[in-house]
Amino acid sequence: MAADKIIFPDWPAPANVVALATTRNGLAGFAGASVEPYSHFNLGDHVDDLPASVSKNRDALLSACDGLNAIAWLQQVHGTEVHLVSAERGEVAVADASISHIQGLASVVLTADCLPVLFCKIDGSAVAAAHAGWRGLLAGVLANTVKAFNCPPQELMAWCGPAISQAHFEVGPEVYRAFVDGFAGVPKEQIDAAFSPSINKQGHFYADLNALAKAQLHNLGVAWIGGGDLCTYADAERFYSFRRDGQTGRQVSLIYRR
Repeated sequence: MAADKIIFPDWPAPANVVALATTRNGLAGFAGASVEPYSHFNLGDHVDDLPASVSKNRDALLSACDGLNAIAWLQQVHGTEVHLVSAERGEVAVADASISHIQGLASVVLTADCLPVLFCKIDGSAVAAAHAGWRGLLAGVLANTVKAFNCPPQELMAWCGPAISQAHFEVGPEVYRAFVDGFAGVPKEQIDAAFSPSINKQGHFYADLNALAKAQLHNLGVAWIGGGDLCTYADAERFYSFRRDGQTGRQVSLIYRR
């Protein structure tokens, strides 16, 4: 896969763990089947893109990943449910995170501004992907994902994928207050550091999803936390952004064990 089309985390994951984030620009030898406003490599099946185009894109992704046998797609609802991936093919799970212990079976999340977080055990025995918009993050989707590994958090590492950056994520005072009142395990000073006053609207803030996520993961005890430097809103050439474009596609962040 071409490095300019696919993003690979710069993290010390074990050799048997494969993690990546897609862009809208497809794969080496396959630009993508979707057309505007979804051009070119939309992987979301819920955004009114042509189903045949999404299927072609998903099939191409599966074929391009060495050692990948299947992708456990989710129906994401901005919640906190963590789905345990199994080899049995059934209905698409309603969840915003999944964990996989099965070789060749990927955990994946779709995003277009929300924060994707990929996890793995340091020994490479399990992987997970979580979708953390501000609602899911506040409600505990990352904490639930860490808990689902059923091991000490010190045995985990996490990478934050492409998401909207603080400079472009303006929120109302109710969002700030919700985090101050209910973001479990994160001190108020760390929450305050992730919100800066808006220059456009009095009482509004620019919220830093990456900083909030990293603060919680650090306080949970996760051993290694990285990423968070790719902005979906600012980089229109590579990423879909719902806040920027409205009707648009979805990229994925995906992880599996070889």
